[in-house]
Amino acid sequence: MYFLPKILSKAQIQKVKVFVFILCLVPLIRLVWLGFNDDLTANPIEFIERSTGFWALFILLATLTLTPIRLLSNIAWPIQLRRMLGLFMFFYACLHILCYVWLDFSFNWMDITKDIAKHPRILVGFAAFVLVVPLAVTSSNAMVKRLRERWKQLHQLVYLVAILAIVHFWWLVKIDIREPMFYAFILIVLLGIRVYFKLKPKAPSIAKPTHQTIVL
Repeated sequence: MYFLPKILSKAQIQKVKVFVFILCLVPLIRLVWLGFNDDLTANPIEFIERSTGFWALFILLATLTLTPIRLLSNIAWPIQLRRMLGLFMFFYACLHILCYVWLDFSFNWMDITKDIAKHPRILVGFAAFVLVVPLAVTSSNAMVKRLRERWKQLHQLVYLVAILAIVHFWWLVKIDIREPMFYAFILIVLLGIRVYFKLKPKAPSIAKPTHQTIVL
C-alpha cells in the first residue's frame, strides 16, 4: 500500500471523494452514450442488465477492499469512501432490478414470479438485493447513532450479499465461469484478511510507568 499517503487533509479527502463520485458515474454515462448512439449491441436489454449488475458487484467488492487496506497498512482515510461506494453499489443494483422488472417484463408481476421460480439465479439475485435495501436505508450518520452496536451487526449482511451476488453471477454465465471465479477468489481473499486479523492474537500492551510524587 506504499502508493497511498498515510494521512490526507479534509480538503484532500473531499477532492478524492469528488473524483471517486465522478468515476462511479462513468458506467452510467457510458450506457447513456451507447444508447444515444444506438450501440447497445443486438440485445440492448440484456446488455444493460449485465452492465448494471456487473458494476454493482464490482463496486461492492471495491467497498469490501477498504477495510483490508486499513488492516494491512494502517491507512484509515479510505474508509471515508465506504458509504459513498456502498450507495453507488445500491444505485447500480436498483438499475439492474429496474431493468429486469421494467424492460424485461414490463412490470408483469405474474411473469416475474414465474421466472423467479423457474430460475434459481434470479431468486438468489433478488435475495441479495432485498438484503442490500436495509443497508442503504441505515447508511446515514443518524442511523449509525440510533442503532449503535446493532448497526454493525446489521451491516455484516454485506458479506452475505457479496456471496449471493457472486453465486447469482456464476449461475448466470453457466459455461465460461472464469470471470465469476475471479471475483469469488477476490472475495475469499478479502474475507480471509478479515478473519486473519480477527483471530490474530493481539500484542500485549506495555504498561506505562507510573509517575510517583516524592514528598521530601
